[in-house]
Amino acid sequence: MPVTIQDVQVIVTQPAGSRLVIVKVVTSEPGLYGLGCATFTQRYHPVVAAVEKHLKPFVLGRDVSRIEELYRMATVHSYWRNGPVLNNAISGIDQALWDIKGKKANMPLYDLLGGKCREAAAVYVHADGRDAYEVEDNVRRFMAEGYHYIRVQMGGYGGRSDMPPRPDGSPDGHYYDPRAYMRNMLDMIDHVRAELGDEVELLHDIHERLQPIDAVQFAKDVEPYKLFFLEDALAPEDIEWFDRIREQCATPLAMGELFNNPREWQPLIAGKLIDFIRMHVSQMGGITPARAVADFAHMYGVRTAWHGPGDTSPVGHAANLHLDLWAPNFGIQEWCRFPALVYDMFPGLPEVRDGYMYPNDKPGLGIDIDEELAAQYPPVDEVEFWTQTRWPDGSPARP
Repeated sequence: MPVTIQDVQVIVTQPAGSRLVIVKVVTSEPGLYGLGCATFTQRYHPVVAAVEKHLKPFVLGRDVSRIEELYRMATVHSYWRNGPVLNNAISGIDQALWDIKGKKANMPLYDLLGGKCREAAAVYVHADGRDAYEVEDNVRRFMAEGYHYIRVQMGGYGGRSDMPPRPDGSPDGHYYDPRAYMRNMLDMIDHVRAELGDEVELLHDIHERLQPIDAVQFAKDVEPYKLFFLEDALAPEDIEWFDRIREQCATPLAMGELFNNPREWQPLIAGKLIDFIRMHVSQMGGITPARAVADFAHMYGVRTAWHGPGDTSPVGHAANLHLDLWAPNFGIQEWCRFPALVYDMFPGLPEVRDGYMYPNDKPGLGIDIDEELAAQYPPVDEVEFWTQTRWPDGSPARP
């Protein structure tokens, strides 16, 4: 008799800054269940509804071994497809089914995917600061902890600078000056590179906050500093401009965290217009599509750098790690440095030592959740401020 899906539960918790959505798939085999990440922290309510009201009735009673079939059917069952809410909901079930498959086989997920290509995954962390000197200090602190890859920002996304006067009556928002950002970030990167030399690998995230022509200029301007990569130079709406950047400079480019649809990443990979794919694995639909994209990217010499912020749940970070250990074209893994509470809540959360993330070699994803502890930290609803971004004249801008 096949093992089937008997129940689908959704666990929502907020142990740190982000609202996390975990899907638990319970099977007909006593004690056998799987966990998956469905975290879309800014819109978690519709993800929960999509799982509980639509996907759960669709998957109940189905064979847990038929992951590929379930993923393909779930993506088109609503006819309309490839959006962040539905993709994350599907991901929760997809990742949980891979977790179950590993547990049934008594194998870690990386072994099911084809086995390790490496023992651990190199990670990068984020060094911010109010000025270039504080950024330098934070980079030095991370280097002392063993990190070799460090993303440098200053003043958060878009930076902080003296703003020109707003027009009278301009609404509140997260204001930033793109031109000042370009000047300030170049000065900061110049300072850090001059003080710390070429041995540390530096990364930087534009966070798609520049106009395309300015992004081309910025990518040219940072070329002498030999970044490991420049992240999200363009918004998904402007990806045709990657041609222009490639024509102008050799700065390595990483892109993808906002992508939902294969037609967003396919031309960039096939055209060799980027060097790293960094989609949010739950946002693209789970392990099944991520595995396919990694294989596709490998054919074109494009490496992986999966999105790994605090709003990827610990379950999602475990999924990232298994993909990292297996993929022959692994590049780097983003790491958000969870506090101790999160490790208590998610036993088996991967550990990082000297800049490398290590698996625990348990079956499946190798991670669990303390549901009683998670229930003590319910999510708090709020209207996000940082995504209410504006240019100096008050015009709405992309976050």
